[in-house]
Amino acid sequence: MSAFPDKAQIVIVGLGGIVGASVAHHLIERGWTDIVGIDKSGIPTDIGSTAHASDFCYMTSHDFLSTWTSLYSVDFFDRMGHYQRVGGLEVARTGDDTWMEEIKRKVSSGRAFGTRAHLVSPAEIKEKFPLIEEDQVQGGLFDPDAGLVVPRSQTVAGKLVDEGEKTGKLKAFANTPARSLIVEDGLIRGVVTHRGTILADHVIVCAGLWGRLIANMVGEDLPVMPVDHPLTFFGPFNEFAGTGKDIGYPLLRDQGNSAYMRDTGDPKTTEGGQIEWGYYETEAPRMCHPRDLLEKEQARLSPSQRDLDLEQVMEPLERAMELTPILAELGYNESHSFNGLLQVSAAGGPSCGESQKVRGLWYCVAIWVKDAPGFGKLIADWITDGRTEIDHAAIDYSRFYPHQTEEAFIAGRCYEAAQKIYFPAIHPREPYASGRGVKRSPFYEREVALGGYFMELGGWERAHGYAANEHLLEKYGDRVPQRENEWDSRHFWRVSNAEHLALSEDCGIINLSHFYMFEVAGPDHVELLEWLCAAKIGGDGNIGKGIYTHFLDNEGMVRADLTVFRMADRCRIVDGADAGPRDFHYVKRAAEDKGFDVTVTDVSEDYTTIGIWGPNAREYLKEAVADPAGLDPENFPFAAIRQIEIAGKPVTALRLSYVGEQGWELHMAYADGLAVWDTLRDLGITAVGIETYANSRRLEKSLRLQNADLLTQYNLYEADLARPKVKQADFRGKEKHLEYRARDHQPAMLCTLVMTDTVDAGGVARYPVGTLAVVDPETGEVLVDALGRRSYTTSIAYGPTLGKNIALAYLPHDYAEVGRTLAVEYFSESFPVEVAGVGYAPLYDPENLKPRS
Repeated sequence: MSAFPDKAQIVIVGLGGIVGASVAHHLIERGWTDIVGIDKSGIPTDIGSTAHASDFCYMTSHDFLSTWTSLYSVDFFDRMGHYQRVGGLEVARTGDDTWMEEIKRKVSSGRAFGTRAHLVSPAEIKEKFPLIEEDQVQGGLFDPDAGLVVPRSQTVAGKLVDEGEKTGKLKAFANTPARSLIVEDGLIRGVVTHRGTILADHVIVCAGLWGRLIANMVGEDLPVMPVDHPLTFFGPFNEFAGTGKDIGYPLLRDQGNSAYMRDTGDPKTTEGGQIEWGYYETEAPRMCHPRDLLEKEQARLSPSQRDLDLEQVMEPLERAMELTPILAELGYNESHSFNGLLQVSAAGGPSCGESQKVRGLWYCVAIWVKDAPGFGKLIADWITDGRTEIDHAAIDYSRFYPHQTEEAFIAGRCYEAAQKIYFPAIHPREPYASGRGVKRSPFYEREVALGGYFMELGGWERAHGYAANEHLLEKYGDRVPQRENEWDSRHFWRVSNAEHLALSEDCGIINLSHFYMFEVAGPDHVELLEWLCAAKIGGDGNIGKGIYTHFLDNEGMVRADLTVFRMADRCRIVDGADAGPRDFHYVKRAAEDKGFDVTVTDVSEDYTTIGIWGPNAREYLKEAVADPAGLDPENFPFAAIRQIEIAGKPVTALRLSYVGEQGWELHMAYADGLAVWDTLRDLGITAVGIETYANSRRLEKSLRLQNADLLTQYNLYEADLARPKVKQADFRGKEKHLEYRARDHQPAMLCTLVMTDTVDAGGVARYPVGTLAVVDPETGEVLVDALGRRSYTTSIAYGPTLGKNIALAYLPHDYAEVGRTLAVEYFSESFPVEVAGVGYAPLYDPENLKPRS
């Protein structure tokens, strides 16, 4: 072992697991030359999840990023010679039609994101996996690229570290836990260990189950939690004796029973001659806070392997024996069986990226084996370039609100996540039950009284519609179809579409309290935002305006979508609840990196917002304001900001519309919100749920949503949001932006699609939710552009004004043609669509006359 260093470019805390080793490998690939890795135990780890992981890889997911990291990881393991591509089955039992539908949905998502998963019959399942009872299954899917990391991911981690050390660019130190982190002036400076202190420019926490404890050293927490995963072994199973294989049959998932099984190959291999059966507890998963983990010397097996009582899984095991009777025929290997700890997330994805509190401190935690090399690449690219090949908003640690890193919140949400690892299927609009009621608008009780149907975003309770408006269905019922399919109607309220239509005929108010707002002030505040924004911010002519703009990254791709209120002495950024915290931290970091003298302050909970829109919005609002004439078009032009007064309360009004109608966003102090709401309601204005704003009218207007339609995989021209002229001032990504502008055409364009036939094979009209692959009906292949980007819907909703299902999707140049007939896949069934618009092309009020009226 080399002498313990006193400085390095990067220190990796938790080098011994497959995640830490993958990060080190990819950092070396990216040119880093002075990396130190430490681990609290062995390298490769003998105590972390990598040491006991089942090591199989499935790519099936309804999330592009997860599929991408899995596909990358499988190819990585394969290139190393450590992957057996035996394929993987997922089955639906006879009579379990609900899970068969989920398998169909998985195949469609797999098609969208690039897997080769396809449907298979009971006979094909039996042929591939002879241990199964054919009459117990009605069908399933098979992914030929699923398989097993061999002989162990633990072995691969050790090999990656060894290779890194041989380059001279990585130094590895086992049995060297981090005792503390050195932070000065908000910057990471190093790591303290019993061997000595290492000064470093960057520290990356890849400590897995112990990751939260490292974050605690700087006063942060990570919204992840270890949970028991029962792993049982049965044998002897000698089917593959003498073959030398680590696995013989394909993997088998029985997710309707929340379980999987696989053979362990030749008895002479690492853990061979057995059947492994694993289960994820859906009723009462056993969680473990990292501070309660045993030390190595205290544990019978290891800190990440806890004792298993077979009774805890007897019911699902008996169901498994019905499907695969061999489990009842073989002996139970109690000494090999255990509860293996793995991590689940409170936020639907891992915790990765730079710390919110400490610059230079990075996290890469809650990653499973199947994704580890993929995340190693993402982190290495991110720390090197400031961006990644694919959009990483869904995993970025800066996306979290303060309440989302509080211990009680983490415990509740992680418990829910643990219950749904395998079963049941998670709906795209699935709400959490825990951690609710964190943030409420000042008129929340009024919404409760209206019978609000609440969902949550960023902690804010948002009513998607109101029971008090059900009477509107008497008027609009013939234009608001019943959704016969339960999946399509789940977490959707029909009254929302009636409210949508009522707003378009008269007027409605919408609770927009979820807006994330922060202010940028100080001598350099205009200069900073001029550098970050693609739109012009500076100049006296912009004072008093709301400027819709975007942040681009260094490659000229779309990073943020927001509005800047240009005031005389500061700017207020009005952002979405989903993207706001991430943009807030981004602006702060950009100011630090550029040396701008500014203060950046979160004011989200100081203000509240109400949208008032509809053809009669001006006339209604005139009845409420102190100066009615001030609302006339000549006094209040479109996109302008004016100070008005309602119920004696000062209100900042922005004349802008996200619902395609005349009207305003009304911004006021939180304490004044109730008085303004009550005044508007007393005028007889209908309260309209957020569904109209966020989905149905947004799609009718072809409006884009950050982190859905706007991603760092696409540029501003492809999204068709670039301004006619590029401003003179320099801004981040400008060089690339000009390069894209000079192209003859873009590789892809964000297009509006309408479904021309929605009736499925069972005669039921469908109203899709989620992500749908876009397919060439002549070839049956998913569209792929010249840069290798696949086409799938980024947003989809039913538009009641038009009476059509409307979607947005990026289409390759050759397919981006109005009138072109294509197809989308939903639950493995094809539906025809027509390209209704290329680029920004509103189907409702295409000339945008209504908002400017």
